Amino acid sequence: MPTDILIAEDEPSILEALSFVLQRAGWTVQSVTDGEAVMQAVRRMRPRVLVLDVMMPKKSGFEVLKQIRADASLRALPVLVLTAKGQQQDKRVAEELGADRFITKPYSNVDVIDTVRELLEANTAESSP
Repeated sequence: MPTDILIAEDEPSILEALSFVLQRAGWTVQSVTDGEAVMQAVRRMRPRVLVLDVMMPKKSGFEVLKQIRADASLRALPVLVLTAKGQQQDKRVAEELGADRFITKPYSNVDVIDTVRELLEANTAESSP
């Protein structure tokens, strides 16, 4: 079964909550807990959307996002940056690196679901003939 959403999040309680609400919304969800594992998982699973934390062990979400956007085979992957780093500068860096959306923690489950749905729908529309 293809993966709809890959969550890159190192905080267990947030990861569990995100997985639960996204699965309850009807999507297949996989997860990784450090920045180095994200690239391998994205290449292997080919998720339809990546929900990416910024502050992770081994490699930051910003470094991961930069790698994704530099890779021609992954460049079109929709990325939602979900982070506790809510300063304007962090949002600007995320946008400059190519994040499709940016949500700060604490977040609303409805906001995350709605944003993921928008990204999935936009990605489906772009990939259809």
